[in-house]
Amino acid sequence: MTTTGDDDFLARSFEAHRARLRAVAHRMLGSAAEADDAVQEAWLRLSRSHGRSGGEEIGNLGGWLTTVVGRVCLDMLRSRRSRAEEPLENWSPAPSCSVPDPAQDALLADSVGAALLVVLDALTPAERLAFVLHDLFGVPFDEVAAIVDRTPEAARQLASRARRRVRGAQEPEVDPARQRKMVDAFLAAAREGDFEGLLAVLDPDVVSRSEAGVTAGAAAVAAGASAFHRVALEARPDLAIRSALVDGATSVAVLAGDRVERVVRFTFVGGGRIALIDVVSEPARLAGLQVTLL
Repeated sequence: MTTTGDDDFLARSFEAHRARLRAVAHRMLGSAAEADDAVQEAWLRLSRSHGRSGGEEIGNLGGWLTTVVGRVCLDMLRSRRSRAEEPLENWSPAPSCSVPDPAQDALLADSVGAALLVVLDALTPAERLAFVLHDLFGVPFDEVAAIVDRTPEAARQLASRARRRVRGAQEPEVDPARQRKMVDAFLAAAREGDFEGLLAVLDPDVVSRSEAGVTAGAAAVAAGASAFHRVALEARPDLAIRSALVDGATSVAVLAGDRVERVVRFTFVGGGRIALIDVVSEPARLAGLQVTLL
């Protein structure tokens, strides 16, 4: 049985790591409330582990806690994706029971930037964890590998894929005329079932996401785009596809008569290729968008 003194020491030791753990969780999850939940779960696991061990000290407490928080965040991201929850930029996180920490919120914005949170949200959970832990917090790949249950080399590849997409989002904005040309080429190739034509306008690590889930990789995204035109549009002759500006950005609108049934938004990397396709069909989200047909 642990003593009160042991418990106090454990609590103080944990508090010494809390700020860093919350920063890790916040960058992983993009939500202050969920970050607090992840850190609280780490404290509960530490308390249970300490009780079972009879007060034996963990050799590297910081590393142990980072591993726990990483695994908790990974589970939360996978659960979020399996439920096809709304993308990050549309969240309205539930109020946290803890005192808000503007400094931590500022750290998140400083480290990745508000726009890049959308890119991070498009990564797979394992890619996001590998990128955040290694590139932002310097966690070695062998430790990252243990969290995502991969080899160190596989963890390195996860971070590399994430890094390329993040760097693409940081590149200068693609000229609007170039964006329109790439979107028109994407639509023409999808309409004609031109697989090679689709690959030519898609970044190799492109991600397509909708309320139904996420598809990653140029081959899978190209196949999905072709299938939509071949199956969905043939089954729904009332649908029409139009180029559009959505909140001022080059996009596509799918119309059922005069009603916008869905919009497709695009994010481009510096070379002009499409890196992210965001399909919005949920009525409440559509209502919040300004759609101008071209």
